Amino acid sequence: MTTPEPTAGPATERRTLAVDCGGGGIKANVLDAAGTAHATAVRVPTPYPLAPALLVETIAEIAARLPAAHRVTVGMPGMIRHGVVVHTPHYITRSGPRSRVDPALAEAWTSFDVRAAVAERLGIPALVLNDAEVHGAGVIAASGLELVLTLGTGLGSALFHGGQLAPHLEWSRAPVRRGATYDEYVGEPERRRLGNGLWSRRVLAVVDGLRPVFWWDRLYLGGGNSRQITPTVLARLGDDVVVVPNSAALVGGARAWDLPSSA
Repeated sequence: MTTPEPTAGPATERRTLAVDCGGGGIKANVLDAAGTAHATAVRVPTPYPLAPALLVETIAEIAARLPAAHRVTVGMPGMIRHGVVVHTPHYITRSGPRSRVDPALAEAWTSFDVRAAVAERLGIPALVLNDAEVHGAGVIAASGLELVLTLGTGLGSALFHGGQLAPHLEWSRAPVRRGATYDEYVGEPERRRLGNGLWSRRVLAVVDGLRPVFWWDRLYLGGGNSRQITPTVLARLGDDVVVVPNSAALVGGARAWDLPSSA
């Protein structure tokens, strides 16, 4: 059963089903072109083990609980090219982030065309990007060099120049200290282990370490854990760093279609 498509109208009335797929939860809402929500967002725990077909079906089940939309945007973790999975870190595991990789799931996800599968299941055009890229679409000013870092289960990243989305880089998998990756250094397990104070100092160290690499005009810190950064560290981040609400992940779903490289 497909989601019924609403009657087409002016572009300003076009509604987007925005789906944010994370390691711990999948949330979605329907928004208009201005990014205004037309319902209460729906969130469900990410089911594991998560085969590609189960993700598509979970999105369809969430869509059935929301108003009809003209199109759908899906943001998901990992390397996504033209809507096809190159690599996804959490969904190939047996029971979620930091658990053992299931070889069968790793094979199933590799080269899986999420865009085609979601479009066919819902019966509407689909756009699939890395979740940090969708998040960035909701906050960037489309002026200068803008870096987006999302703090959640791990670390997500997206880079924009003049509003144009740059090719995705999986910074989360790069080593940052004593062999630990950025994911392991500032991800949710370390925040819980260290507490917000020490964890926030790690976030500051990441920002200070990346600043001379990117020389950004603005850095946006988003994701669910951005709100856990302590006031002391917030004051030290600098005027070129902006903490943005996690709602940008859904607002970006409506705006991502207008990115120059979204096609």
